Amino acid sequence: MSPLPEFDAAFFRTALGRFATGVTVVSTTGLSGERIGMTVSSFNSVSLNPPLVLWSLSRASSSLQAFLRCERYVINVLSAEQIALARHFATGTTSERFNGLPDVSAPHGTPRLDERNAAWFECRNRSQYEEGDHVIMVGEVLACGCSTEDPLVFHAGGFDLTPARQT
Repeated sequence: MSPLPEFDAAFFRTALGRFATGVTVVSTTGLSGERIGMTVSSFNSVSLNPPLVLWSLSRASSSLQAFLRCERYVINVLSAEQIALARHFATGTTSERFNGLPDVSAPHGTPRLDERNAAWFECRNRSQYEEGDHVIMVGEVLACGCSTEDPLVFHAGGFDLTPARQT
């Protein structure tokens, strides 16, 4: 193993990128009733009893206040076929990200993406923890669903496209 370089943020980000993650779009309803969503790769399970999951959100995010104040949100685990959707929810203005998409809701009325997702989790906004430049969001799962679709994977700064997934 080579000697460790001096610690810096760019190297830290590169090292974190060696861990493959799934890709999600987290969605909720804003104070004015608009659908809000953003691409997030920091999703993880916390507990089976009670059913808890977590994800983190940058303090600089334009959607931060909406997610801090909402009652519920949905974590949509994207399928391997939804790369365009992942990119769409990672760019542009928050208010335009749902334009042209069907109006789909989870059982408790929270906006979610369509049936092509690998999985989805509708959560009660249980708690938040400010750490560093992010807020860790803990959600209590109220309902969930899954499909047989392969999940979209992000690794080393890009989407992991196995030969079967390349189009």
